[in-house]
Amino acid sequence: MTSGWSALVLCIILGKRSGYGKVPMPPHSMVLCMVGTGMLWVGWYGFNAGSALGADAIASNAFATTTLAAAIAGFVWAMAEWVTRKHASVLGFCSGVVAGLVVITPAAGFVTMSSAVIMGVLAGIIPFIAVAYLKKMLGYDDALDTFGVHGVGGTLGAILTGVFADEKVNSVVGGLKDGLVMEQIKAVVVTIIWSVVATTVIALIVKVTIGLRVTPEVESAGLDVSEHGEEGYIN
Repeated sequence: MTSGWSALVLCIILGKRSGYGKVPMPPHSMVLCMVGTGMLWVGWYGFNAGSALGADAIASNAFATTTLAAAIAGFVWAMAEWVTRKHASVLGFCSGVVAGLVVITPAAGFVTMSSAVIMGVLAGIIPFIAVAYLKKMLGYDDALDTFGVHGVGGTLGAILTGVFADEKVNSVVGGLKDGLVMEQIKAVVVTIIWSVVATTVIALIVKVTIGLRVTPEVESAGLDVSEHGEEGYIN
């Protein structure tokens, strides 16, 4: 959530990339996108299952729910593209997988497999709507769809944790069940306020001191050349 809501603030303060909406800006390598998604998925088990701090039933549950939610969200996102655009994309599948991982993370050690499936379906639909339609409606430029996937997905996952948490999975839920949804909503509100306010303050300080953007000429030439003196890809 923090990364997603902070990203939205920064997108608004920073402004759009030069040529945004007029010049095609596709990802440069879908192969690396798939590789990166695979690395994320594998690494995600480290802090979902690993958060149990032991090889126990809760860790196993977190591992399984993480797998289900990610796989289902990737499939559902691709199907949503197929329904709305008549084709499914690799980028959409990767976005769906990450959205599923984001949504299940707060709930991984607290929900059943069936709940993980439902959360995976919602992770493939709601963040997709945010990325495909909400971004256009609000008019911000978010190159990595961080707000749509992490901000919206993280918020969704935090609330759904309160909805689906089951004491049969984790006994800790037993003493928290009454009012858990409301407590999760309170946590969501506090997180949003903290992320938005703190990011706004930091971004504005940076903007008036050293600046947030390079010149249009440098942006056009590319930051690899201007900042590092080399190019990642030479034609």
